[in-house]
Amino acid sequence: MKIKKLSLRSRIFIAMILLVLLASVLIAAVTIYQYNEEAKDYHRERLERKEKAIRKSIEFTIQETTYPVTTENIPLIFKDAIFDIDAVHNLQINLYDLEGELLKSSKRTILRDSSDRCLGAEVLNTLSNTAEHRYVIKQEENGQTFQSSYSYITDGKFKNLAILNLPYLENDDFLNRELNEFLMRLGYAYFAMILVAIVFAYFISTYITKSLKTISDKMNETRLEKRNKKIQVDSTSEEIETLVNSYNSMIDELEASAVKLATSEREQAWREMAKQVAHEIKNPLTPMRLSVQSFQRKFDPNDDNIHQKVDEFSNTLIQQIDTMSSIASAFSNFAKMPAQKSENLNVVNIVKLALDIFNEDYISFEAETEEIIAKFDRTQLIRVVTNLVKNSIQAIPETKENPSIKVKVFSKGDEVKITIEDNGNGIAEETKSKIFEPKFTTKSSGMGLGLAMVKNIVETFKGSITFTSQEGEGTIFTVTFPKE
Repeated sequence: MKIKKLSLRSRIFIAMILLVLLASVLIAAVTIYQYNEEAKDYHRERLERKEKAIRKSIEFTIQETTYPVTTENIPLIFKDAIFDIDAVHNLQINLYDLEGELLKSSKRTILRDSSDRCLGAEVLNTLSNTAEHRYVIKQEENGQTFQSSYSYITDGKFKNLAILNLPYLENDDFLNRELNEFLMRLGYAYFAMILVAIVFAYFISTYITKSLKTISDKMNETRLEKRNKKIQVDSTSEEIETLVNSYNSMIDELEASAVKLATSEREQAWREMAKQVAHEIKNPLTPMRLSVQSFQRKFDPNDDNIHQKVDEFSNTLIQQIDTMSSIASAFSNFAKMPAQKSENLNVVNIVKLALDIFNEDYISFEAETEEIIAKFDRTQLIRVVTNLVKNSIQAIPETKENPSIKVKVFSKGDEVKITIEDNGNGIAEETKSKIFEPKFTTKSSGMGLGLAMVKNIVETFKGSITFTSQEGEGTIFTVTFPKE
């Protein structure tokens, strides 16, 4: 899983755990480093202490000897004393002359090679050229670390007699054991801390993101077409409070914009409706005006056919008046919302009843069962079916061979479906998106309110209407609405 896809809560949780782990690793690393430095200081200081004590013993031996204090007599002076000093201080002692040749050693069994018997030029030069006249070499052999210190032994007049060499083995077993014990205790402590941190991080991340989750849920519920609730969050941080205030301000602005938009759309719809009504009314008024003018010019009381002409004139006016009346009724029906009169209906019987008004013999009906009960308004359901069937009849050209309209009623789960299938002209691709718009029609007559009214009725009863169509082959309208 990529980090950018993790939720903020997960990121906070992981960050806190990683922080504890990182702190554990850093503290362990610092502890190991500190132990190593302390071990170095311990060995360095211990060697210095032992060297100081051994030098005092050597000085005491030189003061008590009866031999002349010269470099050549060093083996005689320290013939037995060197072993006593070794035993007291538990450290090997090597004595070299000023030229680097081995004079005496407390190591009883020693495989003497050139490096044991003779000091290198580096040691001799460093001893003679440094102010401290002391030189320490650190080296590793067989996995063990050794320090060798070199310094001058002087007589009572501070004249250099010999070179003192103390080989010192750095034994870290005790320190390493202490370090391992400490790291083990530290590991237990941090394991317990990590468990506590996991629980703590979980609750902290939940607490931090709780307000953000509330804001996120509210934003997902925000819709332009409904009244949105403002967010109320108590005891939150300044940043979250700023975000909440911004969201609430946005809701106020959104509601104001929605009201303005709805008002504007309503006004535009009524303007378009007014234009459509005016246009439709003008259509019958024009032949009425022409008929009246023609009747005025040709009216002759003495004409033998005057009664016939009056009847023709009257029929023309009545026909146009009926057209205007149907226009007014159509707009009136569209403007009225379907009544929310829900009653338990046998949809099969209602659809059969709606089809009885049609005389076309190519209309067929098929039902899944004899009874499908659903809640709907009886009158509105008849209007839906008759409008859709009427559209199908008008979509089939008169020259069509074997015209067919199939009406089917069936149930699917908790829904009722009504399909009206015809083999008419179909719907052109460019007009499919406008088919349910008010005043849109592809016919030479009519106002294009039928499908818009059907859609309005079906959606009022929480249903839907869809269609599939192929130009030149036909159309299938499907009405779906719940049983309850």
